[in-house]
Amino acid sequence: MTKMIALDLDETLLNTDKTISEENAAALRKLHTAGIKVVLCTGRPINAIWGYLEQLGLTTAEDYTITFNGALVIQNTTKEALAQSGLSKHDFQPLHAFAEENGYPLDILDFDQVYPVSDLTPSVYQHMLKAPMDFIPTAFADLPEHLFSKAVMATDADVLDQVVSKLTPELHDLYHVVRSQPKILEFLAADMDKAVGLGQLLTHFGWDFDDLMAFGDAENDLGMIKAAGDGVAMLNGQPEIKAAANHQTPTTNNEAGVAEYLKQRFAEILD
Repeated sequence: MTKMIALDLDETLLNTDKTISEENAAALRKLHTAGIKVVLCTGRPINAIWGYLEQLGLTTAEDYTITFNGALVIQNTTKEALAQSGLSKHDFQPLHAFAEENGYPLDILDFDQVYPVSDLTPSVYQHMLKAPMDFIPTAFADLPEHLFSKAVMATDADVLDQVVSKLTPELHDLYHVVRSQPKILEFLAADMDKAVGLGQLLTHFGWDFDDLMAFGDAENDLGMIKAAGDGVAMLNGQPEIKAAANHQTPTTNNEAGVAEYLKQRFAEILD
């Protein structure tokens, strides 16, 4: 029985214009009211998605969000961390050396702010993220000695194609590398993805992955799609995601694919 619904944002719950359709929102609000947990899973910080949480009514004491692609599980209203993990400055040294050698940009994020690495090629991440986070340009040597959530390379898609082709086996061993958007490549702790945060949240409620339904479309959703009792790929999803999923939405993200699938599965609530 599904007790929790986990949802990726871009090209899944969101239309291409970055809005949640009223059809999707209405279905999720009704399920949330019926007692099913609705959990947004994103690489963004919670402040950047607060409008979506309000639209869905996910503002009770029992509502949580998976942020930074699994590195932070946060209570929505108090902003208290249920679980948090990440990487040290030292952990990013090989990635910094790779970016420096090849002329690539790099942004390193903790859980509150972004550090565009100022001794490297300038990044476009701030322009792309458009989120209420502080961006503090900092040379790598001057980064603080504390926990970071991830690093990001944000640049033209063809440049990122080149980055992916140049990544060494050693770098793949050190980081979980995911292409969250055509112009954004993310570097997480080697064992980190959205399924990690969801596993911690499910344990908090005394549940397991059999109780989870997860929706996604892209590489950074693969872990939760595989782990969920019902992994649902978007019709517009990548072939690898579709191959790993239990089911597929009948329509795309721009045609309220999430709501259309939920109506099939929860007809007794959504009729």
